[in-house]
Amino acid sequence: MKRAGLLIVSLVLLLAAAFFVAPAVLGEATIEEDTQFLIPAGSSLSAVARDLEAAGHISSAKGFLLNARIFGSSDPIQAGEFSLKPGMSQGEILAAFQSGDVIRRFVTIPEGMPSILVWERLMAEPLLTGEIEVPAEGSILPDTYAFERGQSRAELVEQMQAAMDLYLAEAWAKRADNIAVDTIREALILASIVEKETGKPEERRTVAGLYSNRLRVGMMLQADPTIIYPITQGKPLGRRIRQSEIAAVNGYNTYTMLGLPDGPITNPGRESIAAVLNPEKHNYLFMVADGSRGHEFNETLDGHNEAVGRWFELRRQRGEME
Repeated sequence: MKRAGLLIVSLVLLLAAAFFVAPAVLGEATIEEDTQFLIPAGSSLSAVARDLEAAGHISSAKGFLLNARIFGSSDPIQAGEFSLKPGMSQGEILAAFQSGDVIRRFVTIPEGMPSILVWERLMAEPLLTGEIEVPAEGSILPDTYAFERGQSRAELVEQMQAAMDLYLAEAWAKRADNIAVDTIREALILASIVEKETGKPEERRTVAGLYSNRLRVGMMLQADPTIIYPITQGKPLGRRIRQSEIAAVNGYNTYTMLGLPDGPITNPGRESIAAVLNPEKHNYLFMVADGSRGHEFNETLDGHNEAVGRWFELRRQRGEME
């Protein structure tokens, strides 16, 4: 009881002393415009106070520390980049540092972006750190990801890959019966083809159904993007495919091989994966572009050939063919 009494008296005296501390001793915040302030990992409050004073954000590091000791909470400060606003008090600055409400920036990986372009995008982001290799094709889930200044690229890639693993597991558990693929890996490969083969989201399940039908009857998939992938690693070819490339024999060219290619040809998005795991049921085996970024689908080769004729005629009218 005696010790408790002494603690209470000490606290009262401390608060009383604080009440009479002159503002000049405590110092004040002097933030006049929106400012970003970085706290490196492992920084002490004393070091942060010195940095704030050196940057001109407070008038006294010692006063800031005294203010924190008297009025602040015992929560530790967090590392990261913080936004300081005009008019913030020293107490508000400390509270922001303790809350961990850091500035977050964003990087977007669009659906169908191949890993070589993911690598280029991450390496071009100056606020990320560290070197990375090109991620495995198909391992990145397209999405918008938040990151902090100074975060490592490797950590961000791990986050993107973990998101893909999680989505694949969840989607696989909800797959339809009797689909044409037997494993998650096969679903990922086929989804990457579907992603590259149509520019219309509403076509995904139709295209997935068509390729599923071809797999079941033992037809070649004959997907143009699988010709391009070994040449550019998924980057745009920038020209028409050559006959020699159509005839090339490798682990990806589905014009010269049966079944699925050796691996994904891009990073497919959620919708393309879902389409492969729940494809539209129909009897289509053929498709050709229709000039609207979509396709005309047919069950027979005769119907397909007629559609190809219409497509060539449209291209001639557009001046795309001699």
